Amino acid sequence: MKTVIESSCATPDFKADVASYLSGERCERVKVETYVPRVKVQRLLTQLLAVEPSLEIEQVVIRGMAGCSNFIGSVDVHTASGAAVFEFVWCCRWRAEREGLVDYFGFPDQLRAAQEFDWRCFQRWERRSAN
Repeated sequence: MKTVIESSCATPDFKADVASYLSGERCERVKVETYVPRVKVQRLLTQLLAVEPSLEIEQVVIRGMAGCSNFIGSVDVHTASGAAVFEFVWCCRWRAEREGLVDYFGFPDQLRAAQEFDWRCFQRWERRSAN
């Protein structure tokens, strides 16, 4: 994550708040509107910073629902030049099925997929216009 943060054009204040959030501290620039496990927000932030490194991110507002194997929602990304919204689906079951990972019982090995692919389990990442 450190390399991803450093490679991003996000503002220094946003980068500092990401680090604070990941350390369990409260922060101003990473807002999560519903309860989502911190690890799932971390995966989302990693995806955002890795896939959109040229965005000069100032703040994000995350809306979503997290289940055992998924995290579905949207993230409003605020920059100095405007806003963007990304809709996403993170799903370790989808990644397990795609990679052919199965557990002892023959089911998709979601745990292994989440551990091996971490933030790279995004089934959907689509930019849409900010309203």
